[in-house]
Amino acid sequence: MAQQLLLLLPAPSRTFLKALPSPFLSYLPRRHLVPVTAVPVAPGIRRGLLRYATKRSSLVEELEIAKEKQPHSRRANGIFWILLLNFGIYMADHLFQIRQIKSLYLYHAFPSWFQFVTSTFCHANWNHLSSNLFFVYIFGKLVEEEEGNFALWMSYILTGAGANLISWLALPTSSVSLGASGAVFGLFTISVLVKVINSILSF
Repeated sequence: MAQQLLLLLPAPSRTFLKALPSPFLSYLPRRHLVPVTAVPVAPGIRRGLLRYATKRSSLVEELEIAKEKQPHSRRANGIFWILLLNFGIYMADHLFQIRQIKSLYLYHAFPSWFQFVTSTFCHANWNHLSSNLFFVYIFGKLVEEEEGNFALWMSYILTGAGANLISWLALPTSSVSLGASGAVFGLFTISVLVKVINSILSF
């Protein structure tokens, strides 16, 4: 077996012992392997090594402190369930032609209390669905990342139902309301307010 070279670095208070990594030494004849001992190190080099070790340890500590202070971002899962629910109701209404879906619309002539909420998940056509879901995803994701899953659902439902209530009071009784447009404007307003409030509190 080939001998492993050892480098001894003398220091004022202790001796530095470091193995020289030399994988090619196994290919050399044994007579060429000469142990290295007592290699003198200049004081300037020793001070440089100690200064480098000190800087490296302080850098590691700063990185660990920054990692602890970094806020943990919430995972945006609720927004995907809202999009999936909107898309599923649209498929059941327009592709599978399930008649019971029509009862989820908000009919201004004889509204039911639940229709103010359920109509926010219904859409008239594909353009209506795709445009609404695009903005629901953008603003809803911002709200969920800042305030959480529950706040997102409450914001979507309350703002959508509030917009339907206003349309029921303002539009004629022959109207039928459906779509997430009211929820889109509500999520947009809430996302802006959350960003402004957080910016003010951060100062």
